Amino acid sequence: MAKKRIGEVGVEDLVKAGLKTEEAHEFQKVLKEAVSGAKESDPREVWRELVARRVLEPWHPHGLHQLVYHSVYSHWDARTNGPPPYWFPALYHSKQTNVGRLMEKYGSKLLGTSYKDPITSFSLFQKFSVQHPEAYWSIVLNELAVSFHDAPKCILDTTDESKHGGTWLPGSVLNIAECCLLPRSHPRKEDSSLAVVWRDEGCDDSNISHMTLKEFREQVMLVASALDAIFSKGDAIAIDMPMTVNAVIIYLAIILAGCVVVSIADSFAAKEIATRLRVSKAKGIFTQDFILRGGRKFPLYSRVVEAAPLKAIVLPVIGNEVGIQLREQDLSWKVFLSSANRHPRSNNYTPIYQPVEAVTNILFSSGTTGEPKAIPWTQLSPIRGAADSWAHIDVQAGDVFCWPTNLGWVMGPASIYSCFLSGATLALYHGSPLGRGFGKFVQDAGVTILGTVPSLVKAWRSTQCLKGLDWTRIKSFASTGEVSNIDDDLWLSSRAYYKPIIECCGGTELASCYIQGSPLQPQVFGAFSTASLTTGFVILDEHGIPYPDDQACVGEVGLFPVYMGATDRLLNADHEKVYFEGMPMYRGMRLRRHGDIIKRTVGGYLIVQGRADDTMNLGGIKISSIEIERVCDCADESISETAAVSVAPVYGGPEQLVIFVVLKKGFNAKPDELKSIFSRAIHRNLNPLFKVNNVKIVPEFPRTASNKLLRRVLRDQMKQEIPIWSRI
Repeated sequence: MAKKRIGEVGVEDLVKAGLKTEEAHEFQKVLKEAVSGAKESDPREVWRELVARRVLEPWHPHGLHQLVYHSVYSHWDARTNGPPPYWFPALYHSKQTNVGRLMEKYGSKLLGTSYKDPITSFSLFQKFSVQHPEAYWSIVLNELAVSFHDAPKCILDTTDESKHGGTWLPGSVLNIAECCLLPRSHPRKEDSSLAVVWRDEGCDDSNISHMTLKEFREQVMLVASALDAIFSKGDAIAIDMPMTVNAVIIYLAIILAGCVVVSIADSFAAKEIATRLRVSKAKGIFTQDFILRGGRKFPLYSRVVEAAPLKAIVLPVIGNEVGIQLREQDLSWKVFLSSANRHPRSNNYTPIYQPVEAVTNILFSSGTTGEPKAIPWTQLSPIRGAADSWAHIDVQAGDVFCWPTNLGWVMGPASIYSCFLSGATLALYHGSPLGRGFGKFVQDAGVTILGTVPSLVKAWRSTQCLKGLDWTRIKSFASTGEVSNIDDDLWLSSRAYYKPIIECCGGTELASCYIQGSPLQPQVFGAFSTASLTTGFVILDEHGIPYPDDQACVGEVGLFPVYMGATDRLLNADHEKVYFEGMPMYRGMRLRRHGDIIKRTVGGYLIVQGRADDTMNLGGIKISSIEIERVCDCADESISETAAVSVAPVYGGPEQLVIFVVLKKGFNAKPDELKSIFSRAIHRNLNPLFKVNNVKIVPEFPRTASNKLLRRVLRDQMKQEIPIWSRI
């Protein structure tokens, strides 16, 4: 990218970046004025000044944003300084954040004279929260809409040595769905507050639909009453449909009624649906007749019918009547609700209160290898997920929170609890998030927090579907699911005058993120700035020995086992074997396996390098697939994306590096040409000893339903081809 310093950028450069000549002259004046206004020549101060003055507008061409950002940091040495930051917390604003308010109130009491302010003392406070989780959780539980029917005897009981993570909130009884539905003064949730806003695809110019907390609660109670007529307490009931307002109502109603939600993504084929219904022992399923995308209907009910003979309650995608013939045992949504209308307490439902360790939701891992793990969430899991959003994404009462996802994936339930336990409004788009319709919904609904996955951002940027839309009400973005692309993040952040993108990395079995960004720390593109509050971990070398906490390094994560909300069981696998067997001891604790390889940079930022099984050994040096892909993705303009795998030769010897490539439309690069290009880029940016053995161009990569790249499939494909190479 740009090698010129920011003061050397001329009109010609600005024109090349997409401005007209007259605009370029005017922009250069503003740019020079802003650069001279920076207090220091430190590029961080220069960038901070440019952002503060809003020199770069969301409507400016992306080439201009690239030019200015890379020119500011053109001579920045990441090896000695760490990655360059693009967002900086302001002291006044820091004190208005959830954690900042908490630190201002309790900081001196908890940290003594060490406490200075929320920004200076954040890292110290994070370490305190790891060492004293009881103190942290006793405060945060009062910040969330968590009401106990029977209060816990204590926050954490560690007397049972068989439980690696201790026993949390022992003796407490509650219904976590009821906590979502009741009004309260703190966090502010009134009956008249907006609980949910939504819009259907294809209705882009219509008003935003909305439901108050009172209206929403009545609908949940209505569905809970109808459930009582068919199901019994403890029954597992599946939901296989898009994340619509009705799906959210059904989700909370199942839990309110003392039953267990089985989360199934609406993208799954009948075989995958059947597996999840069998493992969870589901007694029934909610689904839709069809899925509507881009004006086209795609079958959903027929997949459910093929999967199992369970009783299905079927919602219509359009209108009030289902558009398909149902089996005899199945019910339409309309008929299902009619049974509740005859129920005397349909609008005043009494929740089923259960111990905090009662299972409320069965979710599933992505299933990249073998049968997907069935992961039970207790009532602790929603508390942990909502607390992380409260602390790190800064979800507050009055926010409008939108994260296009599905109840089949962890972010679906996590989004529900993040809103309802914090007093925010949940925003749902009933359709595909890939097009302009979704972008206009974000604008019209006044979304203040927008969650994404990197592939979604890439699609928005490449299709330019958001052009002309105003996303400047967004106060922060969040991103999870994949490794972020730095240039795509630059584009996304610029849509809202460079608001922070809070990177989130965790797991369904954790019900939360173990590393995240924080609004109390400077943020860099594509990286995490901290372990989440109360989370402790070490980075292990190849011998299982932890690196020092302040050392830049790459290795496998070992989580501290005392982790509120994490699973202590699996339904179809040995929990002890999956998460603890073979992990080293550390300070008297058996570390918990997570499987991520992460890099800690100079400056303490964290970058996910892939899964432990996606590392390779090239010439005696361990490196992650993602690190090679980062370099190759930027090596040539023809590249859309790359996937790096290594394969051991049939007759032994060093692992061979193979790079799979998806080309951009209109490009026709040859494998041998790309092999040379990749080799040069890898030699220059990573290691001159790494050799690219082969390049394969493919139309697309195999992925899971949650869009995770299946390098294993590519690796297996190459194992079939290596014998042919050997004969050649």
